[in-house]
Order: sequence, then structure tokens, then C-alpha cells
Amino acid sequence: MIRLDRIRLEAHRERYPIRGTFAISRGSKSEAEVVVAELIATRSDGSVVRGRGECVPYGRYGETVDGVLAAINGQAASVAAGMDREALQTAMPAGAARNAIDCAFWDLEAKASGVPAWRLAGLDAAPEPVVTAYTLSLDTPEAMSRAAAASAHLPLLKLKLGGGAEDLDRVAAVRRSAPDATLIVDVNEGWTKQHLAVLAPAMAALGVALIEQPLPAGEDESLAGFASPVPLGADESAHDRDSLVEVAERYRVVNIKLDKTGGLTEALKLKAEAEAEGLAIMVGCMVATSLAIAPAFLLAQGAAFVDLDGPLLLARDREPGLVYTGACIEPPTPQLWG
Repeated sequence: MIRLDRIRLEAHRERYPIRGTFAISRGSKSEAEVVVAELIATRSDGSVVRGRGECVPYGRYGETVDGVLAAINGQAASVAAGMDREALQTAMPAGAARNAIDCAFWDLEAKASGVPAWRLAGLDAAPEPVVTAYTLSLDTPEAMSRAAAASAHLPLLKLKLGGGAEDLDRVAAVRRSAPDATLIVDVNEGWTKQHLAVLAPAMAALGVALIEQPLPAGEDESLAGFASPVPLGADESAHDRDSLVEVAERYRVVNIKLDKTGGLTEALKLKAEAEAEGLAIMVGCMVATSLAIAPAFLLAQGAAFVDLDGPLLLARDREPGLVYTGACIEPPTPQLWG
């Protein structure tokens, strides 16, 4: 039996231009800067196997690219000394840095064992294609209407909101341009409770299927017992299993992102516990390449909402990447991840 004798951890940053500009309630950007962690293992026969994971440091949670790189590199000695994926869960807090290493461990194990990641994750069957939402950036109602018209053939559109009363004009304009699409609105903490009370019924009348994170995280206690006519989803309020009790009291949907949970390991456990609490699952992503999306693809199996369009928002993706046919994502190949 060939075993892994030595494992080396390395990390680096990569930049990918965004197609146009990506704008949400907190600001906009024209470039995605990601961090890639790589585990390089030497087998007992001298051959080398590599596992990779990608993360996106997020300023909303106090993360920077330099800080995440330092956190990953800070685990190099522990990895070399034999730290495995399970030990990683307590060695680092949830967040982007742990996500990159965690997903690299999954990829390494799959490539070293020849067992695909979906089997290692305990899925009952090989993953099937999923349909993703396509995100329309926050803009004027007129600009969002034009963007919706260009994307009206897609079945699920996600609208970035956050401008209070004008958001109703944005959604109405999109609905006119894409009458058949299912709509999700993502407020990114941009409303008050008063906005929500007024806008939720209007969103229901426009056929909106989900309102994501309407209130700021930490200020959403008032959602407990609030009878929203549109299901509310937790994003910034939901990180890992530690946040699940409060989420279950206030929301009907939980958006699981690997950069929040700190990797696929915790995300799979969060998904199982959230479903046991009766919450519907949404699987989301940052603006990232296919390497970040591939592990989330396993999580997306059976999810009520899938929002894994990060590579579609880029001017170019990494090669090889995921195959998108319209809004349909094919399973990742082992050459990419897992």
C-alpha cells in the first residue's frame, strides 16, 4: 500500500477580472482576489500528489488577503507535523483561511485514494447537474431592467438590493423584463424593519421567492415571530453550527457558504443540522473561480436554492473550470477538484 510520507502546505493569491462591475449594498468591485491553498504530498514510492482549495477573504468579516495568507502559512508546520482535516477544525476558526485548507485536504484525499470526494463526503450517489441563480448587481431600476432582459432566458435570477424604498422599483422593473424567471432578492443587510414590513408584501405580489438577509446581522432579533409573506433567508447571520439556534428562530432558509463555515467539513454538518431544524438550504458563494465552487457543488445536491454563479461573473475563469450550460452546472471533473 502506498502511503503519504510528507505533506507541505503552500498558499498564494490570484486575481481575476470581473465582467463589468459587481455591486452590492456595501460597495462594488471590478476584480476578484482569491487565495489558493495547496497541499503537496510525497508518497512512499516517491510520487507526488496535490490537493487544492480556494477561498475569498471578505472584508465584512474583517478578513484581508494578506491576513488570510498569513493564517494559512501559519499552519504549515502543523500540517508538516501530521495535522489532518479533522484536527484542522479546532486548530483554526471558521472563515476563509480554514476553508482553503479544508478543501485542499478533501482534494488531496480524493486524489491520493482514488475515491471521489462525493463518496468521501457520504453522498448516496454521484452528484447531478444543478441549476444556479444568476446575480444582477445593484444598480438603477433602468439598468437592472436591461440586465434582466439580457438574462430573461435564465430560470432563476438573484437581485442585489439595499436602497430602501427604491428597491421596489428595481424588482418591478426586473419582473417586467423577466416575467417567467423565479426571483430572489438579496439585501445584504441593507433594510430596516420598517422597510421589510412595507416591502415584503410588495415583493410577494411580484412573485419573489426569497428575501435574503434583509436586516443587519446582530440586529435581526425582531424577525423572531415575524410572519413574512416571503420566506426570509439568513446569510451574514449564519456562519456555522454555532449560529444555528438563532437562525432557526428568525429565518426559514439558511445560506451556507464555505468561506463562512470554514470549509466543506463544517458545511456538511451545518446542512444536516439545519435540515433537521426544518430549515430550507441555500448554497451560496463569493465571486470566485471554479476551484471555489467545486466543493460547494457537493453541498448543493438537493438544496432548495443554489447560487453558485461566481465564475459566470468573471471575465475569465481558471482552466480547467466547471462547465456551465446556461444556468446548469455540470459536476466538477477530478482534474479541477475532488
